[in-house]
Amino acid sequence: MSLIKSISGIRGTIGGKQGEALTPIDVIKFTSAFGHWLSLKSENKKIVIGRDARLSGQMVNNLVCGTLVGLGFEVIDLGLSTTPTVEMAVTKEQASGGIILTASHNPKQWNALKLLNSKGEFISGEDGAEVLTIAEKGEIEFASINQIGKVVPKSSYIQYHIEQILALKLVDVNAIKAKNFKILVDAVNSSGGFAVPKLLYALGVKEVVEINCEPTGNFAHNPEPLPENLVSIASEVKFHKADLGIVVDPDVDRLALICEDGSFFGEEYSLVSIADYVLKNTPGNTVSNLSSTRALRDVTEKHKGTHFQTAVGEVNVVNKMKEVNAVIGGEGNGGIIYPELHYGRDALVGIALFLTHLAKSGQVCSILRNTYPNYFISKNKIDLSPDIDIDNLMAQIESMYVKQPINKVDGLKIEFDKEWVHLRRSNTEPIIRIYAESETESTASHLAKKIMSDITNILKGR
Repeated sequence: MSLIKSISGIRGTIGGKQGEALTPIDVIKFTSAFGHWLSLKSENKKIVIGRDARLSGQMVNNLVCGTLVGLGFEVIDLGLSTTPTVEMAVTKEQASGGIILTASHNPKQWNALKLLNSKGEFISGEDGAEVLTIAEKGEIEFASINQIGKVVPKSSYIQYHIEQILALKLVDVNAIKAKNFKILVDAVNSSGGFAVPKLLYALGVKEVVEINCEPTGNFAHNPEPLPENLVSIASEVKFHKADLGIVVDPDVDRLALICEDGSFFGEEYSLVSIADYVLKNTPGNTVSNLSSTRALRDVTEKHKGTHFQTAVGEVNVVNKMKEVNAVIGGEGNGGIIYPELHYGRDALVGIALFLTHLAKSGQVCSILRNTYPNYFISKNKIDLSPDIDIDNLMAQIESMYVKQPINKVDGLKIEFDKEWVHLRRSNTEPIIRIYAESETESTASHLAKKIMSDITNILKGR
């Protein structure tokens, strides 16, 4: 059983004991705290709720909506939706905030409350700390009978989201339509199962092959869109002779692409390629987190822009994008943030921009991929036990590589010329992530294994 309170919201496994997992009591506790916090910030008593299709979604939705009604809120309930759609609905509804009920890429036993401010953006770490303090104090007053709120179901926001994407200057429906694309979609049995095909047909795609698109919540495979989880889907792309394979995570804020020959475009390169297209048309700066590929920096500098890095976490990337007036940014996990639409990771707008780019390039997907700098990232993790002193562990690793350039903005990033390794505690799981990048796959893997060996030896007391 797990319950994690972080910059990514309140995330936990379903079932178990109160305080040790995301039980109904914990859902009510943190929803109450967030609603109370919003009431302190504004007299606006409207809030937007949406969820992905995971099995616990309806139960958690009922708990959240009932709690907010008890606090006097008008709850705009989007039902099954996507994270970026909920973000856009918050501003459209002029709500005081929002809650997205999704554990993103985590397996089906997880769920989470992702908390949004009135801009439809994730609340800051400081705001999150205030919410947690309110939750622990428990001094929350609920509305009397004449002031209780209500739930207003609205199922039209996916269409609104798509319409806003189609209206973007850099999305060219005619160019996409002219290519008669055949595209395979894997939505891991969640909300992307209806949102992505609907978008593709609106973009003029000729044929859509749907795989795992029924939103049952019984994820057909590990929902994190990494190559090792998509081997069978890659084979389906070749079998169906599709021009492209599109894979999204359960809440549709991460985008992975598979080329026509079954090769993986690479989740890191979703952002790189889309940034290349955007920068060709609107030169400017870019932002990504410290665990993202160096290729984005190379592409940005090719277009005479400046690339900036931040700590991992969407709110950190968004804040930096605003600061440097970035034209595009995101995270190397396939998270695309295009501020012309909104400040949130959005696989749907990523799809529209990528298809326009692919159509106008005149190339097949695999050839387009080969036009970008070729870096390889080895992504690894080490499970944590409660007795591990993470700060001491990081300090010992730092001392071993003291002669190398080191960045401690988020965990520990050690640079070796064009290679790097980044160690950080996960915001969403009880693990340490170890990412390493190099110009060859073997070198990246070797670098990661070397650091993991260092960690193992430290933990063994050698």
